[in-house]
Formats: sequence, C-alpha cells, structure tokens
Amino acid sequence: MAAKKAWEGFSKGLVEEVQKWGSMKQTGVSLRYMMKFGSRPTARNLLISAQFLHKELPIRIARRAIELQSLPYGLSLKPAVIKVRDWYLDSFRDLRSFTDIKDKSDELDFTQMIKMIKVRHNNVVPMMALGVQQLKKDMNPKTDYGNLEEIHQFLDRFYMSRIGIRMLIGQHVALHDPNPTPDIVGYIHTKMSPVEVATHASEDARSICLREYGRAPDVNIYGDPNFKFPRYVPPHLHLMVFELVKNSLRAVQERYMDSDKVPPPVRIIVADGLEDVTIKVSDEGGGIPRSGLPRIFTYLYSTAKNPLDEQSDMDLETVTTMAGYGYGLPISRLYAKYFGGDLQIISMEGYGTDAYLHLSRLGDSQEPLP
Repeated sequence: MAAKKAWEGFSKGLVEEVQKWGSMKQTGVSLRYMMKFGSRPTARNLLISAQFLHKELPIRIARRAIELQSLPYGLSLKPAVIKVRDWYLDSFRDLRSFTDIKDKSDELDFTQMIKMIKVRHNNVVPMMALGVQQLKKDMNPKTDYGNLEEIHQFLDRFYMSRIGIRMLIGQHVALHDPNPTPDIVGYIHTKMSPVEVATHASEDARSICLREYGRAPDVNIYGDPNFKFPRYVPPHLHLMVFELVKNSLRAVQERYMDSDKVPPPVRIIVADGLEDVTIKVSDEGGGIPRSGLPRIFTYLYSTAKNPLDEQSDMDLETVTTMAGYGYGLPISRLYAKYFGGDLQIISMEGYGTDAYLHLSRLGDSQEPLP
C-alpha cells in the first residue's frame, strides 16, 4: 500500500520505465580494469566508456529509486527520503532522455550531464540521515533498534551503490583532465603513499579536535614514507583514516579532559603485506564496552544529540551543515569493502581501541554490487 502511495504523482510511463530498468542486471568493474581502460583516454576509449555508463547508470539508479519507494516503517514517506527519491528519478529521466552516444560531441555533452548528476546527489548521505532521524523522532522511544535490521541492510546497499555510481561518474569525468599527472589515471593513483595520506588525514582530524576541545592529542605515524601503493583512490583513503583518527582523538581527549596527565598519542601503523596494505589506528581512549561494539557499524545510533530535537522544522535545504549522525564508521567500512578491503574494530574496555583498515593490493575484485 505504502509503495503504491509513494508512486502517486508520477506518470505511468515513468514508473514502468523505472521498473523495467531496475530489473536489468548490473555490471561490476574492478579497480584494475578501470585503471587499464583509463590509462589510454583516447577519444575511442572515452566513447566506449560513455556508452557503458549510458546503459549502466540508469540500471543502478532505477534499482535505488525502487527501493526508496518500498522501505519499512513508513520511511519512504518521510519528507527527506521523498526528496532523495526525487533526485534519483530526475537523474534517471536525464539519462534515459539522452539519445545514443555516437561521436565525440555526444560524448562531451553526456560527460557534462553526468557531472551535473553527481552534483545533484552531493547531499544524499545527510539527507537520508535526516530521513532516518525523522523516522526515529516519530517512533515509540521504547522501540528496539535491533528490530530495524531491514533499514540497516537497505542503507548499506544504498550507500554502497552510491559509492559505485560516484566512482564511475568521477572516473569518467576525470579522464577528460587536459593536464593529467603521470601517476594519476582519473581518480586512481598508481603511486599513492599511504603514510602521506594518513599524515594529511590526521592533520585534518586534529584541527577539528582543536576547534572542538581547544587541544588535541598527538598523532604518531609509523611506516615507510617512501612506500607507494600501486592502485588506490586517495580521497577514499583520506576519508577512512580521517574518520578513524577523529574518533580516536575524541575518545582520548574526553578521557583526559580533567586530568593533569599528558594525553597519550594516537598511533597509526602502516604495514605492507603481499595481499593487503593494513593501516592500524590505535588509541588509549578507554575503549568501547563489548555490548556496544555491534552498534558502531549501524546507522540508527549516534552518540551526538538528534539534530531534530533542537529544530523540529529542519530546513531540508540546509541539511549539509549538520553533523552528529554517527555515519562515519559504517560508511568508511563500505569504502574499504568497495575495493575488496575491510574495516575491523577491536576494543579493550578500560584501555582503548584498535581499528584495522585492510586495503586489497590485488585490485582485481569486482565492485560488490547490491
């Protein structure tokens, strides 16, 4: 019933088209393939890439639009979720109304269009988070969030799909860069230094900690600064390390807030293995109780206050400025898994937490398409 109601106001033709494309098979690509294909961005290769995206993107976007219509607990009818669904439907319409890509001129027009689609979807994560908060606000406070497993699974699929869509669009658009750097293929760096990325991410995290608390623990990094990772996307790694270090700094700072002792540093260790490069972020911030560990990768818990408690009539346009959704860890794990890696958290309550970020060196795992 809710799903039917959710489709109200859309033409029968559009709904049928979305259903048709949403039932088609997605095609995953590997990091190695993206790199091999992008290392020669000839007009012919760019044309082939655009033709692939012209068929692939509507399939992925239609699948998400259909899911957004049929979420449990009335989540589909929350204003923020309806807004996200409309972005997906607008993008689906744009892609389907673009005629076949036959030459360089078509390809350039198509590239401009998908660039606009990527911008349209910039705020999907905070907007979906707002939708979940709207749902929580309307639910019985006694609700056991463990029963909301369907919503957790949906959000995992939804955000994983979003990472893939943005990677494919970003990679294609970046191949048009008029001044490519020798070690960069679109979004992918062929000689990325994990120590260097970890250093920048730590500096960013410390500056946030300083802004919030007036001081920040030190971050010590161990690993060979000259070691280069053969294939990875630096902004993805930056996002993951930043999130882990930020959490560690906050835990240490809050534990030592009223203490005369110097807060112990957060330690980052970069290890180069045959299969994985592993980055360990280690703190002495007091750890997480064992009962709390399953919660850290869910989307319905956040230690920060619910922003809707402060402003009940939240303006959907200003949602980007809001924090406190507690999405950093689950989304970081999806970024790790997208290229065949993983993120694990091991904690000792009363002492501290170790986060292990595994990045696959092999680069040949297919995208995990939901």
